[in-house]
Amino acid sequence: MTIEGMNHFTVVSNDLERSKAFYMNILGLKEGYRPPFAFPGAWLYADNQAILHIMAGKPMPLNATGVIDHMAFTATNLQATVDCLKLHGIQFDLHRLKGLEIWQLFCHDPDGAKVELDFPASEPEPKS
Repeated sequence: MTIEGMNHFTVVSNDLERSKAFYMNILGLKEGYRPPFAFPGAWLYADNQAILHIMAGKPMPLNATGVIDHMAFTATNLQATVDCLKLHGIQFDLHRLKGLEIWQLFCHDPDGAKVELDFPASEPEPKS
């Protein structure tokens, strides 16, 4: 077996529309085809790849399973992202990764999943 890349992440949501709004309106993913599963949800795409699956309609786990700490996306347009997060009152932490100098921005989705956005080192520091 050879791993060729990441296929998708799945998050569980208390409120499907709120989660879709975050990932689509804030992070710019697009909703696309999703097979007709017996439970509500959405598949969100970057270009033609479904990279985030949202599952809804079942209770949130009381004790989260697994050890995944966060999901990370490659992104562009740091200033517009910072402006959008501020506009929506979403707190974030932004810093440069020492050694690579890329910008790393961390925030949380509406259900508490940690999201990392990695921006090219060539992008200027955002203005307040």
